Amino acid sequence: MENRAQWGTRAGFILAAVGSAIGLGNIWRFPAVAYENGGGAFFIPYLFALLTAGIPLLVMEFTIGHKFRGSAPLSFFRMNRKTEWLGWWAVLVSFVISTYYAVIIAWAISYSIFAFNLSWGDDTEGFLFSDYLQLSVDPGQTGSLVPGVLIPLLIVWLITLGVLFKGVKKGIEAANKIFIPTLIVLFMIIVIRAITLPGAAEGLQTFFAPDFSAITDSSVWVAAYGQIFFSLSIAFAIMITYSSYLPKKSDLTNNAFIAGFGNSSFELLAGIGVFGALGFMASQSGVPVNEVVSGGVGLAFVVFPQIINEFPALNGLFGFLFFASLVLAGLSSLISISETYVAALSEKFGISRKAAVSLGGGLAAVISLLFATQGGLYLLDAADYFINQFGVAFVGLVEVLVIAWFLRNLNDFQAHANGISDIHLGGWWKICLGVITPIVLGFMMFDLFKTNLLKQFDTATGNYEGYTDGFILFGGWFVAAFAIVAGFLMTLKRWDSKAVEEVKKEVS
Repeated sequence: MENRAQWGTRAGFILAAVGSAIGLGNIWRFPAVAYENGGGAFFIPYLFALLTAGIPLLVMEFTIGHKFRGSAPLSFFRMNRKTEWLGWWAVLVSFVISTYYAVIIAWAISYSIFAFNLSWGDDTEGFLFSDYLQLSVDPGQTGSLVPGVLIPLLIVWLITLGVLFKGVKKGIEAANKIFIPTLIVLFMIIVIRAITLPGAAEGLQTFFAPDFSAITDSSVWVAAYGQIFFSLSIAFAIMITYSSYLPKKSDLTNNAFIAGFGNSSFELLAGIGVFGALGFMASQSGVPVNEVVSGGVGLAFVVFPQIINEFPALNGLFGFLFFASLVLAGLSSLISISETYVAALSEKFGISRKAAVSLGGGLAAVISLLFATQGGLYLLDAADYFINQFGVAFVGLVEVLVIAWFLRNLNDFQAHANGISDIHLGGWWKICLGVITPIVLGFMMFDLFKTNLLKQFDTATGNYEGYTDGFILFGGWFVAAFAIVAGFLMTLKRWDSKAVEEVKKEVS
């Protein structure tokens, strides 16, 4: 009889996995990445990356969690005691991300309220940076707390920690059964409205028009792999943790295909909605669509409010639906990110789930206050860039190398997944993880290190976003280094005796 918490239904697990994968980046990152890398032609390397890296990595992480029945650190410990640090590294990357991700969701909550009376006015950029975020200090300085950000931030953490307190079945699964269907309905309404606006056809033409010459550019393929990698919640410790709650008889491979294609389908839907709206904005402004294309925070909190201002009718309602969809997408991801360190702390120290939520979630909430200050946007920008590029991507590369090259566990994992899955893994799966993924991720990391380290010594190019050396060192490199150093330190603490005693029982 297994005492570990379990999902109530297979659908509950899939909704939670898809909910983790569908986040803010699907809405504001994918459309711009696709447009900048060949438009419609980008879908060829994108689909290839999904099938050769995304789904194979999902299968691998599902198998790790399901086979070793633990959080990421405990699963890696049970796999090989010398690899526990890798699990903690992924968990601590997630911890850092949760501290600022919550703040962006807080912005979306504020903007969903602002939408009803278009409080952002005509100068949406000035409103965001000056009026709302009160960005009035230099990078590296915090200034005072901004009440307009602080209050919704507290709401975000109350919801997130409240869901986590309830547990896997009654908390995470129940929340995602509400969040994900609601998110899809809201975004379908947004898409239908966007594509019926004047100029929407031009926007969609710009988005889908294929530039097949781009396929010969290696950077486009790297962009495709990067998008798949970052959008599927791989190497965050999330999928390992979530799959550890699956029943012993679970179709791992099928679940991975459903989660992978579900995430990509939403990204395509987001692209259609975003570019339909951008086409409308371009037609209203009398400029080509390529002049209004944007991504990231600027797309969500500057460009979209401008678009909403121009709506012929019910613009307040459309604005609310858009920002409410950001809130739902963000919350489902934040809950999954936070679950990684809640589960890890509970197992490592032998404490109750509620104690782990209070400790881990409470600490993350306190640290997130730094990003709710007048200088919070600069801190957020630097931390996000460095922890994603030198945390998530680097963890993924090391994870694949350790499992495929050093421990050589792929045959064992293949046998485990095939034993309980309808779709059997063949040699393609091992080639993808043993050859293709390490080469692509290795090239990505080499290029990133080369580019960013050279900038530290090249006054002509300057640092990321022109930040000072000191700020980049402490706000960027230090944040990325913290995750791996703290990960090694966590291995110095012995596991709770119960976790160690259950190793043979769980993996047999």
